[in-house]
Amino acid sequence: MPVTPYHFGPGAALKAVMPRHFSFTMFCFTQIVTDCETAYYLLRGEYPLHRGLHTYLGATIVAVSCVLIGRPVCQAALRAWSRWQHAPFKRHFSITEKISVTTAVISAFIGTYSHVFLDSVMHADVEPFSPFSSQNPLYRVVSLFTLHGACIVLGVFGTWSVATRSRK
Repeated sequence: MPVTPYHFGPGAALKAVMPRHFSFTMFCFTQIVTDCETAYYLLRGEYPLHRGLHTYLGATIVAVSCVLIGRPVCQAALRAWSRWQHAPFKRHFSITEKISVTTAVISAFIGTYSHVFLDSVMHADVEPFSPFSSQNPLYRVVSLFTLHGACIVLGVFGTWSVATRSRK
């Protein structure tokens, strides 16, 4: 399924651990951009679904593009959310409207590389090291249950930590 919410769990945990140097918004933006490829091929019924953007080389290109394009988009979204008086969960999370270039770069690269890593474990058609190798040594290195469980635990931990910190 394109844009799986499981991918957001590790991002929430990273936001909790590195609150000033990690943008959850940028991270999520890169996840969605990467999965546009999967959605495109899924809608067309063309397989494999995971192609160039689901490689580390493709992830590098997506990360750079997301820093250039996504940073202003994410900042605009954060500004709009901060002005929205009754935004859901607003009282639980502090809002930073500015995303530094350094934070954008860190978040975009972690976002795209973690996406390729997680999808490499989950999907047989991912070739993370293409064009240099068509092998995927990560496929099913752990069970889907374990992978999804870890993502959920990281998401709950991260969300709880960020919300708790914001209320103080």
